[in-house]
Amino acid sequence: MAAMTTTLAIANQKGGVAKTTTVASLGAALAEAGHKVLLVDLDPQACLTFSLGIDPEDLDASVHHVLTKGLDAREVIIATDDGVDLLPATIELARAEADLLTRTGREQVLKGVLEDLKEAGVDYDWVLLDCPPSLGVLTVAALTAARGVLVPLQCETLSHRGVGQLLDTVHDVRRFTNRRLEVWGVLPTLYDGRTNHARKVLDTISEVYELDVFEPPIPKTIKFAEAPAAGRSILATSKTSKGAAAYREVAKALVARAAR
Repeated sequence: MAAMTTTLAIANQKGGVAKTTTVASLGAALAEAGHKVLLVDLDPQACLTFSLGIDPEDLDASVHHVLTKGLDAREVIIATDDGVDLLPATIELARAEADLLTRTGREQVLKGVLEDLKEAGVDYDWVLLDCPPSLGVLTVAALTAARGVLVPLQCETLSHRGVGQLLDTVHDVRRFTNRRLEVWGVLPTLYDGRTNHARKVLDTISEVYELDVFEPPIPKTIKFAEAPAAGRSILATSKTSKGAAAYREVAKALVARAAR
């Protein structure tokens, strides 16, 4: 019997919350633990693609062609040095929003792509979706394809204002296109444990939105900035760092959550 795939959308319409770092690092941590992982870059800025050592400008085909032109995803997926497969993005993806807007069933387009892969015998344990920092068509398509949503959140007061809007979108998606979608919780990022403020923000989020908070929080460290420059995740560039250790722990927590 084919393995069960867990598809997780990593979403927050606010930029600068370490969303892409989270996708790359969790993907690498899951792969390190023996899982077969596909990362999907849905952000036209292609930061995930770039941070895994692939120059978007060198690509002839990307997730844009898969979503809007019907190209077989197997022709586009790239194996990376971090042990994860990647469905890469290019700047062309910015056009996908407009291309998909007028399409019937646009919300289902990514779900269909992932189902086609499975039917073709390409099985993954985990599919992590790096959503763009907006609540447009691509994010809704990601939420429609996902089983769960993880919200990376910088531990600052203003950064959690957008969470309510994201939860409203999740509510709509659950109502109209994906009844089984669940918000798995919040992942605190860029966390500075020396400040009481950061811990207070965490407590507020779990109280106000009644969301689970994944621990440990991901620490603020320069090591994260160094990793994309090397075209690898922090698990490869700083194996023993606090940041790498934190992502390994969170990956374990996600595996436990998926088994529920």
